[in-house]
Amino acid sequence: MAVFEGTFTQTQTEPLRFALVIGRFNDLVTVKLLEGCQDCLKRHGIDTNPHGKQVDYVWVPGSFEVPIVARQLALSQRYDAVICLGAVIKGQTPHFDYVSSEVAKGIAAAGFQTGVPVIFGILTVDTMQQALERAGIKSNHGWEYAMNALEMASLMRQLRSNLAEPYVRNAQPLPASLVGNFAPESEELG
Repeated sequence: MAVFEGTFTQTQTEPLRFALVIGRFNDLVTVKLLEGCQDCLKRHGIDTNPHGKQVDYVWVPGSFEVPIVARQLALSQRYDAVICLGAVIKGQTPHFDYVSSEVAKGIAAAGFQTGVPVIFGILTVDTMQQALERAGIKSNHGWEYAMNALEMASLMRQLRSNLAEPYVRNAQPLPASLVGNFAPESEELG
């Protein structure tokens, strides 16, 4: 038996690659999340320069558009992890409930469907004050999302290299209880 655990440093010979998908809506918050994410990645040896080779940035109109872009990026197999950043702030209508629920499902589905870690970095809060507290006033969750991405990227590389043949040979589909109604049938994935 073996124990696998992700690390927070680049120990691999090939540098880790990340894609960040950022919603512009509530950009007062999302830009702060992005800054926290970049700070963490830099401190762990990742070149966050948009003209570099390790991090690509994709801006989308809002959080609702994040999952489809995250899935497309994960399908490209160019990235070790995709980090999704956004902020959905509750208002006077049920719109918040619909958006936050579908965004969460879509981000989870992107990871399940592609095998690439897709990190849920969407703040779902009741007020702008709560969002700002989580994006830098008290702490910056962007840092935590980057840490999750670093660990999962490292872990998935370990699993792919150490379990490649047995993993493929013994692969089983996800149980129906995990797939839910948001994942396409396997033949739709190609």
